[in-house]
Amino acid sequence: MEDGETAAKCCPPIRDSANRDSLWQRLGGGSIELVVSDHSPCPPELKALETGDFGAAWGGISGLQLGLPAVWTQAWPRGYGLTDLARWMAHGPAALVGLRSKGSLEVGKHADLVAFDPDATFVVDPAELFHRHPVTVYAGRTLRGLGGRGGGRGAPARCGGGGRGEAVILGAAGAGRRPAGAHLRTRRGQRAQRPAAATTTPRDDHPAFR
Repeated sequence: MEDGETAAKCCPPIRDSANRDSLWQRLGGGSIELVVSDHSPCPPELKALETGDFGAAWGGISGLQLGLPAVWTQAWPRGYGLTDLARWMAHGPAALVGLRSKGSLEVGKHADLVAFDPDATFVVDPAELFHRHPVTVYAGRTLRGLGGRGGGRGAPARCGGGGRGEAVILGAAGAGRRPAGAHLRTRRGQRAQRPAAATTTPRDDHPAFR
């Protein structure tokens, strides 16, 4: 991270290598159970890229598209495998929010799949990102692990119109369906509450997931 690199401003902030190594130790030891991304995109002008003013810059990183290869790039040389990656980024998050039909490959669960080449590397080019505002702290960096075709509930996924910022929708089997998710919103400063549906009603029976 360079001086004035406001694209990297986030909360909690990026810390030194000793702190990051400690996080990896806790992730490997199980005291940290999952890895998720707060996808927090914003227009480039809000990042104060030209001035490098961290005080004025928006705090957030667009992490959705590059989250998987970013984590794998650091996990692989530390001796972790794809099973660990799936546990941290699929099973763990699904279990936390009560998505019982997600997070693992088992009979009766949704066939949400992605083709992933763990040995492929690529240089991050902001022009190739699908974020509406392609600002990324990973610009110019080489990441390991390249995702290919994916799908939800056994149906291939395709981009709505091929344009940046457009939703990914399912193929014929998913035509007309709402996305299989729901927004959990709280005002800044308030503690997020676990939705009642996650504790009293199976998530698959909730209207948002039909």
